[in-house]
Amino acid sequence: MSSVITPAVVADAGYVFSRAPRMIYWEMTRACDLACRHCRAEAIPARDPFELTTAEARAMLEQVVAFGEPRPHVVCTGGDPLKRPDVREVIAYGTAVGLGMSLAPSATANLTFETIRALREAGMQSMSLSLDGSTAVRHDAFRGVPGCFETTLRAARWVGELGIPLQLNTLVTADTVDDLEALYALAEGLGVMRWSLFFLIPVGRGRALPEITAEEAETVMTWMAERAAAAPFAIAATEAPHFRRVALQRAQSSGDSGGAVRRGSIGRGFGIRDGNGVMFVSHHGEVTPAGFLPVVTGNVRSHSLVELYRGHEVFTALRDPARLRGKCGRCEYRAPCGGSRARAFAHSGDYLGSDPLCAYQP
Repeated sequence: MSSVITPAVVADAGYVFSRAPRMIYWEMTRACDLACRHCRAEAIPARDPFELTTAEARAMLEQVVAFGEPRPHVVCTGGDPLKRPDVREVIAYGTAVGLGMSLAPSATANLTFETIRALREAGMQSMSLSLDGSTAVRHDAFRGVPGCFETTLRAARWVGELGIPLQLNTLVTADTVDDLEALYALAEGLGVMRWSLFFLIPVGRGRALPEITAEEAETVMTWMAERAAAAPFAIAATEAPHFRRVALQRAQSSGDSGGAVRRGSIGRGFGIRDGNGVMFVSHHGEVTPAGFLPVVTGNVRSHSLVELYRGHEVFTALRDPARLRGKCGRCEYRAPCGGSRARAFAHSGDYLGSDPLCAYQP
């Protein structure tokens, strides 16, 4: 059992984000020209007429400002946010009211050099692109559109030329796990600021994809921790918070108390998970703890984001490690990790249950 993380140090370590989320993800639209095999949103070609309007989007961003300082960072995602003609206007408005604004576009013909430059001028602080294969054959098979691999690499180079920080996102499934080493090398060549490995949640179209086992996940995360020690960019795990536990255990086995890990890029994400540091707004304005945890708590058209995050039962439960059930509830790492609440919900219907991708026995 670890001597570093105990329930007594939860508050001091700042693992509970009860005042405000660090990140708010807004699904601007579900429209997208790609047909990705793992799409959470099950995107469609045309925009939904019931999406938040430009005026409603502005009102939502004003709600985000109401959280106070430090303000949450807003990530505009989709679908493909470039399918909305007001995307630049929305980025500019968010910037004007004092919010950090980032974009997660799809790699399509809409993502031109001129578009990226205009978004930067509007105030976009960073961009993320997805790369799920180290070759065109592998990546395009996931994205469903030939040429997507080259479009992604070209856009990544443009982002670099314009001096915009770039995050690269990679899906981890049984189909991609043997390609991660080659993808790491590709990320090195693109000069990214962060490489985020997303461990599949079986929702949307992703229900048809094969997940890796808990033992395989442990191997991948150990490899990630080894790579993170010398990588020229941060390495993060999405929907696999037990990467933090693996990093701590690795540090402890090498004689470090874990302090260096907590101070590094991995440690800065300790405790953050669905509903605790993260909030999601759908294209219809529905508010959930995360995009992969579809438990609706309200709607920005009729509810306050601040009140929902701080007071709704779903959010308060997700922020209380003592309320976790099963193996996650017994685990000494439940504060910095807490398991993927989305995966627990997808597999059992209980968002406070155990994360089946974790092999650790507390």
